[in-house]
Amino acid sequence: MSKGENPTNSVRDRSLPALAETVHGCRLCPRLVEWREAVAADPPKRHRSEKYWGRPISGFGDPAARLVIVGLAPAANGANRTGRIFTGDRSGDWLFAALHRAGYANQAESERRDDGLRLRDAYITAVVRCAPPTNKPTPQERDTCLPYLERELELLGEARVIVALGSFAWDGALRAARALGADVPRPRPRFGHGAEADLGRWRLLGCFHPSQQNTFTGRLTVSMIDAAFARARELCA
Repeated sequence: MSKGENPTNSVRDRSLPALAETVHGCRLCPRLVEWREAVAADPPKRHRSEKYWGRPISGFGDPAARLVIVGLAPAANGANRTGRIFTGDRSGDWLFAALHRAGYANQAESERRDDGLRLRDAYITAVVRCAPPTNKPTPQERDTCLPYLERELELLGEARVIVALGSFAWDGALRAARALGADVPRPRPRFGHGAEADLGRWRLLGCFHPSQQNTFTGRLTVSMIDAAFARARELCA
């Protein structure tokens, strides 16, 4: 996709692999392009020997998934390095361990794109596809990226439940669902761990993001994230 092109005219790919190729070539947000490439060109010492992905991140998982998990954005030295969402960072360690315990993943670790990780009945994506400075995308960057999430939800025809990891993902999921014609309740559903919202085709479920800020402080515990995915499985049935 060329700079300045309207994403709503571009995100009409007819398959998830085709959409992934469109995402990988996106350069619509100059600040994010500059940041992700700068990090890739000058990584921290612990990753200095690795070749960074340094491009936008597509979603991945089971194309027949009933569960869609939405995060905020790639981590600068996580997915921006490995090329797969939540792969190679501490948040991913928590997330994939929980998915493994819940029966959604064949293994509990996520280190590289080619590490053998497979998801069953689950698909993971994000609201913003490039690593943002200080992990804070702007509203304009969010809105520019949202058509990718909208198109993924269109293509994931079996999806029934969306788990939003954090308030930013909750907000993005509501916006994407509304753009696809969902009847979002009024007043607008508020995020919280365990919060639920009926969006018609989908049930939106809130879960605190498995960031170190939450897991190190005990705001998110193993039992809490396990309960969230147990509830997701109930809702998918």
